Amino acid sequence: MEFTALGATLLLIFLVELPDKTLMATLVLASRYRPLPVLAGVSAAFAVQSAIAVAAGSVLTLLPDWVVLSAVFVLFGVGAYLLYRESRQPVDEAQSARHEEAPWWRIALTSFGVLFAAEWGDASQLATAAMAARYDAPASVFVGAFVALVSVAAVAVLLGRAVLRYVPLRWIQRGAAALFAVFALYALYELLRLL
Repeated sequence: MEFTALGATLLLIFLVELPDKTLMATLVLASRYRPLPVLAGVSAAFAVQSAIAVAAGSVLTLLPDWVVLSAVFVLFGVGAYLLYRESRQPVDEAQSARHEEAPWWRIALTSFGVLFAAEWGDASQLATAAMAARYDAPASVFVGAFVALVSVAAVAVLLGRAVLRYVPLRWIQRGAAALFAVFALYALYELLRLL
């Protein structure tokens, strides 16, 4: 296990996911349904999406270094732009706190479907692919990404409304965008050193 890759991925994905639409989707699901099946469903979706992102990033490691660094730069640059753009949009309030009665499996399956669809092309998926390409340590990147995603989902399920009362979503989004920009600039620096 490559602990640098695991730690860097965990920190990055955690910060990126805090202001993300998937956190809001999890918060809305948890406001409608019982928390445990919501957390189970979103965790399963995150496991599948993390594996897909790591596989895509791992394919990049087979390419020449300059191609990988260029891809990492572009992925993080696009992620920074998307997060910053999202921070400038108005935020919808979470829906009512009433829990709908539904079977456990239906809540988990609904949560899986919503989050699986929401994660496609998401900033955290791009970041996971970029980290897999950057570190060439797929297991470590997967564990870091998965733990970060599930941690943010747990925060959304358990503490979401309280956190957003004290920390404006816009600040979290802009902080994550700045972190993406730093990673993009570092990849550009490494690319220029290589050339």
